[in-house]
Amino acid sequence: MNIPNKITISRIFLIPLFMIFMLVDFGWGSLQILGTHIPVNHFVGALIFIFAASTDWVDGYYARKFNMVTNLGKFLDPLADKLLVSAALVILVELQIAPSWLVIIIISREFAITGLRLVLAGSGEVHAAAMLGKIKMWMQIIAISALLLHNIGFEMINVPFDMIALYVATFFTVWSGWDYFVKNWGAFRHSK
Repeated sequence: MNIPNKITISRIFLIPLFMIFMLVDFGWGSLQILGTHIPVNHFVGALIFIFAASTDWVDGYYARKFNMVTNLGKFLDPLADKLLVSAALVILVELQIAPSWLVIIIISREFAITGLRLVLAGSGEVHAAAMLGKIKMWMQIIAISALLLHNIGFEMINVPFDMIALYVATFFTVWSGWDYFVKNWGAFRHSK
């Protein structure tokens, strides 16, 4: 297994650690940062999420630069992204920070695309993420990070940046999902 794939797997292993910090109250109190009160465990959990999400760029860059792109990496990378994003979104609903209907739209798209990828893989095709899918992923990361950080910095000026970012991420999620299905519709027509 090459280094980019190891980085991707490390992203998956960071998910339980992130979940523990977000869901377990260690009694560490809260911080006040730029006018926002945030529990210390949520702040640490958000930093773990941001670090894990940033490894997505690192493994992709490393794989392309050193010509280490593999079919395993093409499969594992989006899977790790989906697991990380889904875990964070479910936690945000649990903490009553994100509306469940937006989370359902985002996670449903991820399941649908995963299903399509399985159909494509069954016909011997493995597709890397297109640019629109990458924009979708980074918009999700920005929105989730803002929500996990309790809208730090934007609370002072009364701007709901976290929710605006979540709506923008949902828009790109739906658009990129539609685009992926339209471009790969032939796989369904020719599947047995």
